[in-house]
Amino acid sequence: MNAPRYTLPAMLLHWAQAAIVLWLLWRGWTMLDLPKGPLRSAAYGLHKSWGLMALGLVLLRMVWRWRNPPPPALAGGFEAVLARVVHRGLYLMLLLAPLAGYLASSFTPYAVKLFGVELPRLGWPDEALNGAFKAVHVFAVWAIAGLVGLHVAGALKHAIQRDGTLSRMLPGWLFRN
Repeated sequence: MNAPRYTLPAMLLHWAQAAIVLWLLWRGWTMLDLPKGPLRSAAYGLHKSWGLMALGLVLLRMVWRWRNPPPPALAGGFEAVLARVVHRGLYLMLLLAPLAGYLASSFTPYAVKLFGVELPRLGWPDEALNGAFKAVHVFAVWAIAGLVGLHVAGALKHAIQRDGTLSRMLPGWLFRN
């Protein structure tokens, strides 16, 4: 099926975001089990830095999408509504998770760093505010995990149906006969 495709920049931004988010989910869950010390501190530092990169990337994606609207949906009805809800939920949580993480980190005695470069603090050491923003961060991360699961399930459904939806977000060379 020759359906209208996403632009190459949209594809690259999507797949870069996917790779970073999957790594962040893995790193976030595995770093919790590390014993306190330099290895755990390094893991947290990388997680925070890549989380901020993910925030920048989702903002860039939103600007790109605003300036370059996506092709029209191929499906209609309930399926189109579900896809729209999942996409909007992902964008919302991809904004909320890193913002809440940054704010949680801002309410600790430790400097917030982006790959070693100290960033401005938006807070002061406060355990209650740190805990509140950490709870929002955890909620948003679990929401991302669930929404990614729904997104992947939808992609697999379209791959099985071979209805052209999945191929719109993949490079054309993958579909040459």
